[in-house]
Amino acid sequence: MIYNSINDLVCLSKENKQEIWQIILTCQAQEKLISEKEVFSQMREMYFAMKNADEQYDKTLTSPSRMAGGDGQKMHEYNEAGKNICGDFIGMVMEKAIKMGESNACMKRIVAAPTAGSCGVIPAVYLSYQKCFNIVEDEIVKALLISAGVGAVIAANASIAGAAGGCQAEIGSASAMAAAGLAYLQGAAAEGISNSVALALKSVLGLTCDPVCGLVEVPCIKRNVMGAVNAVTAAQMTMAGIKSAIPADEVIDSMRRIGNDMPVCLKETGEGGLAVTPTAIEYREKLNNIDN
Repeated sequence: MIYNSINDLVCLSKENKQEIWQIILTCQAQEKLISEKEVFSQMREMYFAMKNADEQYDKTLTSPSRMAGGDGQKMHEYNEAGKNICGDFIGMVMEKAIKMGESNACMKRIVAAPTAGSCGVIPAVYLSYQKCFNIVEDEIVKALLISAGVGAVIAANASIAGAAGGCQAEIGSASAMAAAGLAYLQGAAAEGISNSVALALKSVLGLTCDPVCGLVEVPCIKRNVMGAVNAVTAAQMTMAGIKSAIPADEVIDSMRRIGNDMPVCLKETGEGGLAVTPTAIEYREKLNNIDN
């Protein structure tokens, strides 16, 4: 990888007079030993898969635990009724994030972005942005390349796994990746993209991974909504000229340290946090009875 940090991406963008997505495209082509055109095509296929997963959402499905299913439809109906005070775009982001998370829990095809537990964040932001603002598909693919590059940096310098770094590493990483791409779509230069990463990620530092019954359902699905909306607000602050006091790479380093300091019970083991509440224990007992 020709870049090891967000700052590397910014510097390479300036030195080569290229946009960040072009730097990442070239790097991926070199690593995979394929053409840049093929890399771009592969990323387009990834976006198609996200679209298909969204379009094939089934409101009648529930997960085996019965803890997930149907909420995406409820959000859709609420939005259609014009009651969502967040507006059309944010309302749609919320809806698509839930739908993707529920589809994952119900064993339908999804795209890990960067993980299955955070699969709703990036699709929710990009699918909604394209639909609401009529953006050409190539621009979305470029934004996905930026997301991929940001994710690679986070994975190399911290973690994208809840078991290693808590949910900050999953939802947090996805949120930062989506914020970076959205900032690009709105016209941000390299520094703005970097800033959006910092603003999004530092807002979720310390987020625990405490899945009820050890399943990627509660609170994971609704956290996808939070991560997606957080990405949008980070990009909007960036576009307004608001700058993070702490650079993106230092935020990523902080996420790694926080993850290392986090007790094991709060890192996807189901032994702490929400996972050991009285209601969560009841769910676990019911699930055990189903299995038996």
